[in-house]
Amino acid sequence: MEKNVVYITGHRHPDSDSIISAIGYSLLKNRQGIHAIPCRLGEMNAETKYLLNRFGFEEPMLFEDARATLGEIDLDDPLYITPDATIFETLQLMIEQNRQSYGVLNKKGQLLGLVSKSDLADIGLGDTSYGIALLKETPVSNICKTINGIMVYNDEKVHFNGQISIVAITETRLDYYDVKDRLVILGNDKQAQLTAIKKGAGILVIVWADTIDDEVVALAKEHHCPIIISGYGTMNTTRYLYFSSSVLLVMRRNVVSFNIDEFVEDVGKKMMKTRYRVYPVVDNDNILKGYVSRYHIMNHQNKKVILVDHNEYSQSVKGIEEAELLEVVDHHRICDIMTSRPISFRNEIIGSTATIISSIYMENQMSISKNLAGLLLGAIISDTLKFRSPTTTPKDVGIAKTLAKIAEIDIDQFAKEMFKVSSNIRKKSCRELITQDIKRFEIDGNVVMIAQVIVLSVSEVKDIEDSLQKELTLFTSENKLDLCVIAFTSILENGSIFYSAGKDANVIFEAFPNKKGEDHSFQEDILSRKNQIVPTLSRAMLNSIY
Repeated sequence: MEKNVVYITGHRHPDSDSIISAIGYSLLKNRQGIHAIPCRLGEMNAETKYLLNRFGFEEPMLFEDARATLGEIDLDDPLYITPDATIFETLQLMIEQNRQSYGVLNKKGQLLGLVSKSDLADIGLGDTSYGIALLKETPVSNICKTINGIMVYNDEKVHFNGQISIVAITETRLDYYDVKDRLVILGNDKQAQLTAIKKGAGILVIVWADTIDDEVVALAKEHHCPIIISGYGTMNTTRYLYFSSSVLLVMRRNVVSFNIDEFVEDVGKKMMKTRYRVYPVVDNDNILKGYVSRYHIMNHQNKKVILVDHNEYSQSVKGIEEAELLEVVDHHRICDIMTSRPISFRNEIIGSTATIISSIYMENQMSISKNLAGLLLGAIISDTLKFRSPTTTPKDVGIAKTLAKIAEIDIDQFAKEMFKVSSNIRKKSCRELITQDIKRFEIDGNVVMIAQVIVLSVSEVKDIEDSLQKELTLFTSENKLDLCVIAFTSILENGSIFYSAGKDANVIFEAFPNKKGEDHSFQEDILSRKNQIVPTLSRAMLNSIY
């Protein structure tokens, strides 16, 4: 995660105003030198897709959680070793790169295990039986490499039990040494070398010598005894031999690792249950991506977020409470957003958040491109229902006219094209109609969701009302709502009709009574969810309690 990136997002179940305000404000922030990314919290509706396509803007990224994942914070580089690396090579790397541990990876980059300094310390400080067991499984080539040796002769039929004998030459020579199947360290003494081979030595390691006599080599071949000339003296040769095994033999296989997509706060809690210094981080294919420690968890930065077109936790991105909230730009009621420090909070009594965004451009004397002007105009027309919503202000109208002039667009014709796209309900399922523009509210302790669908004529709904009512009831039950309302609004007819479900389903008809003999009466002049439907419904719910 880039430390200075800012995510700008509208509300869940986004409408055109929410999406376009995020795009417009992110472009402004980028011009101010702030790396801002516009986001969405759900699928876009047909109208918003039409506007983005018409004016050449990309769909914003889907913002699923405001909490930081391991993939979004600084991690230690994914340095690694392969299974055939020797313990000696690994220790050298740890010194050179100042590392305490390494992941052991296969050829595909997948994590096989982990080896740490403490694991390797067991070899030098632990019981000699452990070192013997490791050496028994160690290839002669590894031994030769580790002691910087010269392989004089190797044999596939080597017989080595992992034990080491350092032969001190005395008058009795090797008479009292049991060297059978052992690695025997000898000096440049031909007779001692021949005797060791005859007594069944498994491997000869010769120190302080440049060459080996041909007779010794010939006898070694006969007895399948490899010969190595060491690059070190007796002391270091003996020390390094125990580090010639491959890390495959000593690595921890049951490694505590974390997925790159895990949330930082969750990883921190899991770390409290263990005492390791470092933990590998892998992706879904077990490919190593880096290492995380408590240091990274303690010093990570929360995501920086700006909210547009909403200021309620329930309508915002998941985990917003954990984010670093920088700003709010909105035109709805002020709700439950809380911050640990002061932020910029701009809330206006106005018909569209896009109007506020356009104002900020003008206040900062920033030019608005032709395409952006058209996009912002579309958001204003959408949210003010072409200025017929009671939330519309003269400022909305004035800025819309300015944007139309920049974009060289006829507002009336543009509005007709927009609403033709958004009002085609026959191509959508009942579930899509319910969820395409829905908002959640808590009214007097009741959980309520209100959807609004723009139609050319409310009569279109009559053909689907039976299936609509069934789907609305199912949606209400699935989301454990006290009340779910869907309003079908016709701008041309200047009004709405309502459908509802839930234990408080009838409250909507107390707020907007049906005419005698009708089930879903047309409510003239009711266009705004924010300024008309929500307040009237709230009063009706309160009255129904008392």
